[in-house]
Amino acid sequence: MTTTNGQKDTTTERFAAKAHDTMDDIAERAQRAEREVRGAAERTAERARELHSQYSETAEESLRRATSYVESHPLAVAGMAFVAGVLLSAMFRR
Repeated sequence: MTTTNGQKDTTTERFAAKAHDTMDDIAERAQRAEREVRGAAERTAERARELHSQYSETAEESLRRATSYVESHPLAVAGMAFVAGVLLSAMFRR
């Protein structure tokens, strides 16, 4: 019977060692995946900040040009607003 117990212990120990190795491998892969995901998230966040800055500057420049046009041509802008109002009024009546 000692042989059977000894064999069971050996088999159990082998399975336990294999399970331990498998868990270590899984943990290592999970850590690697986490690092890759964090790196991708950081790169994405940085790109989003760059795009935000770029589009904010573009929007501010467009607003400055529109403001300058309105200040330079107030009667033309008033006429465009009037025409837009007439068109919208005509559309809503139908």
